[in-house]
Amino acid sequence: MTATTQLTDLSLYKQQSRWQAEAGANGAGGRKTGRNGADLVLEVPVGTLVLDEEGGLIADLALPGARAVLAHGGVGGRGNVHFKSSRRHAPDYAEPGLKGDELTVTFDLKLIADVGLVGPPNVGKSSLLASLTAARPDVGNYAFTTLDPALGVAESKAGRFVIAEIPGLVEGASRGAGLGHRFLRHAERTRVLVYVVDGSAADPWQGLEEVIGEVARFSPELAARPYLVAVNKLDLEDTQRLRKRSRRKGVHFISALSGEGLPELLEAMVAALASAPEPMAPARPAKIKLTPAASNLVVERKQWGFAVAGSRVEHLVSHTNLDSTGSLERFQVALDRLGVNEALEAAGVQPGDTVRIGDVEFEYQP
Repeated sequence: MTATTQLTDLSLYKQQSRWQAEAGANGAGGRKTGRNGADLVLEVPVGTLVLDEEGGLIADLALPGARAVLAHGGVGGRGNVHFKSSRRHAPDYAEPGLKGDELTVTFDLKLIADVGLVGPPNVGKSSLLASLTAARPDVGNYAFTTLDPALGVAESKAGRFVIAEIPGLVEGASRGAGLGHRFLRHAERTRVLVYVVDGSAADPWQGLEEVIGEVARFSPELAARPYLVAVNKLDLEDTQRLRKRSRRKGVHFISALSGEGLPELLEAMVAALASAPEPMAPARPAKIKLTPAASNLVVERKQWGFAVAGSRVEHLVSHTNLDSTGSLERFQVALDRLGVNEALEAAGVQPGDTVRIGDVEFEYQP
């Protein structure tokens, strides 16, 4: 898989959850080796995390063009010439192609932006993003209007930069309350934070302290980044009165509706970005060892014998000519390669026991 700036969300993978590359082609006579299965390259937005079924990190595609191999594809079977020997000058079998690895993963997108708008629900973050950029997020006068983070590109004399609207926080968000924990982590990759406050609220400064506190509890490193404070809704009389009596320095009183104060806020963002440190490199992904041959091999002891299941061994049986002596010899070798004999012995198989693979039964002989 590869990270691209051409995608901004993971909606494609909500529509289709299962992806399958080609299996390796069977080997054949005439010295023909089967071709390997073609690569299947999945594109994801920059900032996508790949997690295993336990939530462990497999890959962090934090940069454009970043690539990760999640599963190895099917290997083509060798042609009959590979099984020529002094006893068998014209072998009548070839190796079957194999399926690729099977792996279940979760894609989790962390937004990457220069500036993150952070604040309680219904303070006007969506309206502010729309006023500063060409983004068109949903806007409504009720809590939790925004259910998905939104991105926009702002234009300034110093160049373009990306602003992310981080959905609303509530008290307890750092502990997972409300929608906070799901979205607050999107702010981790922003270089500058802008705390947005509703100037018409009963106690705007208390709301600001609560949000700053939630961010600090969630991530002290995030709380230490450069930040600005934007008091929104200057078009309302309550906010105008707040500005007149406020003695706080570095606070930007703005109106996302009328545009008042936005040029100054934009300049402050540019200045903060100029001195902000570069974001930390993502943590090195945990390495996981895939075992293609036996990754889904299951051996169960039954009253009648032993049942062997697994996509690769079942594929092998279905592509083996059981009427050919040479093919059966190769089949035995392939079972060893797939770890089937070792797994059967670990399960307690004895000579003469019945072993069933798919719909085919065999008598076990070591």
